[in-house]
Amino acid sequence: MAAAVHHHLHLHLHFHLLLRPPPRQPSVFFTPRPVPPTRLRSSLQPPTCHLAVAPFEEADQREDKEEFVVVTFYKLVPVEDPRADVAAHLHFLQGRDIHGRIYMNEQGINAQYSGPRKDATAYADWLRKDHHFSDILVQISPALNGHAFPRLRLRYKQSLVQLEGGSCHLPLVEPSMRASPLTPSEWREKLEARKRGETEAAGDTCERKLLLLDVRNDYEWDIGHFEGAKRPNVDCFRSTSFGLSEQEIDPTDPLHGVDKENTDILMYCTGGIRCDVYSTILRDKGFGNLYTLKGGVSNYLKSEGCAEWVGNLFVFDDRLSLPPAKFAEEGDAGEEGGIDNGKPPSSSSQWLGRCYVCGSAVEELRHRNCASIDCNRLYLCCGWCLEELRGCCCSECQSAPRLRPLLPGHQRYDKWHLYRDDTSTISS
Repeated sequence: MAAAVHHHLHLHLHFHLLLRPPPRQPSVFFTPRPVPPTRLRSSLQPPTCHLAVAPFEEADQREDKEEFVVVTFYKLVPVEDPRADVAAHLHFLQGRDIHGRIYMNEQGINAQYSGPRKDATAYADWLRKDHHFSDILVQISPALNGHAFPRLRLRYKQSLVQLEGGSCHLPLVEPSMRASPLTPSEWREKLEARKRGETEAAGDTCERKLLLLDVRNDYEWDIGHFEGAKRPNVDCFRSTSFGLSEQEIDPTDPLHGVDKENTDILMYCTGGIRCDVYSTILRDKGFGNLYTLKGGVSNYLKSEGCAEWVGNLFVFDDRLSLPPAKFAEEGDAGEEGGIDNGKPPSSSSQWLGRCYVCGSAVEELRHRNCASIDCNRLYLCCGWCLEELRGCCCSECQSAPRLRPLLPGHQRYDKWHLYRDDTSTISS
């Protein structure tokens, strides 16, 4: 009997141990490393895991949503101690993620930079606290892929813009010596009146004339310009010489032979500073009726859309080319980034560039650099010539000794000097 009871208890204990759940293991928490937004991500769905990841998912989302912008502004105004101001600006920007070109001297400031919106706008807001710059026009446009500049260069510079002979001797800080600024709406009215005048008063020499002057480089005009503006015969603003020709006939100078008293000259450039600087030279040459577009083309596209403008706008940063709708995104933008104020729709698609090699139409209004390190020319190119010349701008460059590899799509070369001594990146 006792043996039977013992056997029964043994079986009961055996089944109890089998049915009991296994002991719980100690809880293990791990912290996954957040992936920066610039790192390549897998297209596969990540494994599901709920162990202490929520805070890091939120941080990763914040990084992904961090918006980079490009900010531009300038102001021509007397500055008492620009070197001390440079030191103060550098001190303010410590710890802030700002890349770009910021130059100061006794005639003011000229700035183009990129950064997270918070840092970029904080700098502009701080600058406005200085009474010299309280009314400065700050223009903001979207950065396409993070920073649009490789690093920060903030320093004292003898000339705020590159011009033959410099600009420090010009009366830049005297508003009466510069062209009269027109708001974007006033500029548009002038252009529309010019069109009507050409139609209604053709051949009437008594009417006041209007000349539209593009104060940029030829390659900038190639991807976009105001209708009726002639292509400038200039490949570097430093060598601009409009209105300075001493020859009897000079077809390359749009101001040669112009009636200085009865011609209104409308000057425009990307952001306005080149026109302000060059207008002081033209004033000295007797051109009395000078007008400039306040804030340049970038300010106009934000306010007026594409009216009277064709193509894209060339910009001097890694983006190179921006369609007009990109400027509208920072202004009165509609749901899809377009102007929603009754203005005409974008006309950028109506303008086709020309391949610098074969002359065929180019729909992609974006320059690339020649693959030859010793050339590095900015040029437009069709797909066929791009492949045929392996990224070079001409057959001569194709046989150059130092060539960089052909880059696909919108990729850009690193700074040319990085390839200069690195033979591993140079094709034979």
